[in-house]
Amino acid sequence: MGNADLIVCRDVALGYEGQEVLSHLNLRIGGGDYLCVVGDNGSGKSTLLRGLLGLLPPLAGEICRAPELESGAVGYLPQQTQAQRDFPATVEEVVLSGFLNRRGLRFFYTAAEKSQALMNLGKLGVLELRNQSYRRLSGGQQQRVLLARALCAASRLLILDEPVTGLDPAAAQDLYKTLNYLNRREGMAVVMVTHDLRPALRDAGTVLHIGRRGVFLGTPAEYLASPEGRRFREVAE
Repeated sequence: MGNADLIVCRDVALGYEGQEVLSHLNLRIGGGDYLCVVGDNGSGKSTLLRGLLGLLPPLAGEICRAPELESGAVGYLPQQTQAQRDFPATVEEVVLSGFLNRRGLRFFYTAAEKSQALMNLGKLGVLELRNQSYRRLSGGQQQRVLLARALCAASRLLILDEPVTGLDPAAAQDLYKTLNYLNRREGMAVVMVTHDLRPALRDAGTVLHIGRRGVFLGTPAEYLASPEGRRFREVAE
């Protein structure tokens, strides 16, 4: 791995119980990269994220992670379930829970963690909601709170699985703008699975298409010119 590499996949196969969902994947994610993962339903996009997070060991090949990622420099925003939407806690408590992995055996949050949690809420424009009940927020507000939580866990890399599912178009645009800001201004690497092709092509530096016929990896312009990109764009529109 080079100095700037966060994750490197070399000829990786991923799957469950010996059944490959994804194979022969070569991928490099560096500091400040913005990668959008697109493709058909059931093609293995969420499986890839589990592999990148270290939750699923590869069936073949190797996934190398920078040492800092092992100690918690990655934030993960999974698809929300109904149970998570009804989580009975305040906004501030939800955001602070992003520090749990780093806390070790401490039973309390430090002053620095509390101030960073509030700073992340402010960065995402939801600081005034800090004492409100999370379950009473709108879908867009909940996603911003969860992104603030992921930022408490992350210093280098954010991994997001369909972050705009269930959001209205204005809330979705706001979320994309925020991700763009974090990537361009703060140098946060972003890996996002999305069905939403337009923002993927507008904001991403690299597009990874996972399809039933294999994998395409390239710039948004290269993707649009490829057979996969042309076909997927027609389906998306």
